[in-house]
This record gives sequence, structure tokens and C-alpha cells, in this order.
Amino acid sequence: MRLKTYTAPSMAEAMEMVRAELGEEAIIVSTQRGVGGQGVRITAAVEDSRHEEDAIRAALDGPRGLPRSLARVREALVYHGVPDRLIERLMTIARGLGDEGPVMACAAALDSAFAFAPLPERTAKLPFILIGPPGTGKSLTVAKLAARAHLAGRRVKVISADAVRAGAMDQLRAFTSILEIELLKARGALSLEKLLREQAVEADLVLIDSPGLNPFSVPDMDYLKSLCECADMEPILVMNAGGDPVESWDVARAFAEVGATRLLATRLDMTRRLGGIFAAAEAGKLKFCDVTINPHVADGLCPITPISLARLILPPDDAAELPPPPWADENEVPA
Repeated sequence: MRLKTYTAPSMAEAMEMVRAELGEEAIIVSTQRGVGGQGVRITAAVEDSRHEEDAIRAALDGPRGLPRSLARVREALVYHGVPDRLIERLMTIARGLGDEGPVMACAAALDSAFAFAPLPERTAKLPFILIGPPGTGKSLTVAKLAARAHLAGRRVKVISADAVRAGAMDQLRAFTSILEIELLKARGALSLEKLLREQAVEADLVLIDSPGLNPFSVPDMDYLKSLCECADMEPILVMNAGGDPVESWDVARAFAEVGATRLLATRLDMTRRLGGIFAAAEAGKLKFCDVTINPHVADGLCPITPISLARLILPPDDAAELPPPPWADENEVPA
């Protein structure tokens, strides 16, 4: 209902103003003398169904006039802590792609905004060196990658270039010995370059475990850069999936400067908000490749695609519109 007050020299003139603006259906709520007893003041009201219809439409469409499915995508991105600027970018893309349902709209926007390049399971032209801050699971991920290739019947070489952390070699050896894969050790860039020159020709896949280093330490990053540049190899950034988005942005930029090209997210089984990996991928211009979803060496390493990533960030009811992701059979689907 809309209320409005009119002031005029006479009752007839005031009523004419009411009918002109509010129509014949207006109801007179009150009449009063004007200020100082001059003229009249009329308060009139009218039911405004148009405003009610607008409110209903806004509720159905979601915020900012978005179709409901796109509103669901926005709500999910906000829940996961995706940076506001990136949310606006993704929603701008999604608006231009039509309304295909929440998952497909989200997947299409992700596919347009990011690159996806899962790591090869069998052979690779270049060695992979896994880099990242301490505690992100690089050694376990090396073991998972080695196990996947080994179980596929491929020749795998694993090199530990971690001469910093106490017990790093022993931890990785515990994994590789089960798989009967030889573990080699490099002490610095020159040693790593020599090993790669000697071993790469004998393997389908060469994996290098690097020390966990401080991305904000110049000496640490200089040392890592010397490792990454001692021979042709591809650095893969390994990060916890549940990192703070702002912090993840800075970390990813630091590791991108030493050559990181892809992002491998770990610990999805212990993560509920994925805004950090979105921030990292954007900051470092990194390709999404794989994710880990459990601590077991023999499984739990899965490629990530736009659709599987969309399923991870949307609520289960929305994600149910598509077939389950590759890891669903393992009963380890991250929430």
C-alpha cells in the first residue's frame, strides 16, 4: 500500500490531485486543515500490486535480478570465500552463457575463466618437480603420482631434492619401497641436474620432491629457483585446499615467479571452503590439474575438471543433477 499527502487551496483541487496521481481506486485516509487554517491536507492510499509483484519476482530470481540458478552459483561462491572480484568475473561470464542449471552454468564459467590440465598418468616429456610451502603434502603427493604410474605399468623415477627437512628422505622411502621404486637423492641444483641427465632417459615419468620453503623468504625462493632452472622440468604448486584466500593469493604469486604452471590441491577431504584455491589459481595464472582426497598412497588422487570443480562448490542438491565425479566410487566424496 502506498500513502501520500496532498495540500491544495480547496478540497476539490486536492481530490483532483489524488485522482490524477493515484487513480480512482485511491482511499482517503484523513483530511485536515492546512497550515494556519489555509487550504486542506489530504492523505490518500492505494494498493500497489506492481510493487508486490516486483518483490515476488526478486525473490524468485535471486540477488541483482539473476535467474535463480545463477543466484545459487553466486551464493555458493560467496560461501566458499571466493574473492569478490573473481565472483563478479565468473558471474559476468555465466550471465552470457544462458541458464543451463546451477552446475552447468558454474562449470561453463569456470571453464572460461580458468585452464584445466590434469597431470598425465603414464608418460610425460618433462620431469615434474612438486613445490610449495611446508606441510602441504608434497611427499605424499609424489608417492601418489608414482603409485598411479607404477600401477599402470610405467617406469617411474623418484628423486628427493629435500635436503632441508629432517627425515624427508626416510618418509619418501617408506612410500617408494612399498612400490619397489628406486628413490634417488639430490643435494642441490648441480646434483639434481646430474641425476636428471642420467635418469630421465630410463623412465616414463620422473617425479621430484622439493623442500617446503617459505614463499616470503628471498633466500628460500632463490634456492628453489636454482632447483627449477637446473634442467628442463615443470614445477607443480602443491597447496592445501582450505587455505585463506588472501594468503593463498600471495603464496601462489610467489611460487608462480619461480615457474609454477599448475595447481594441485591437497586435503579436500578435510576442507569445506575452497576460496583459497580459486584465489591461488587466479593470482599465479595456474592451471588446475589434480586433487587429493585421502591420505592413502595407492588411491585418492583425481584429475579436476570444470564440472567436478563445480560439483564441489555447489550444494549437494544442485550437484545431484549430474553424474557423480570420478572419486565417488571410493566413498570419499568431499563435502
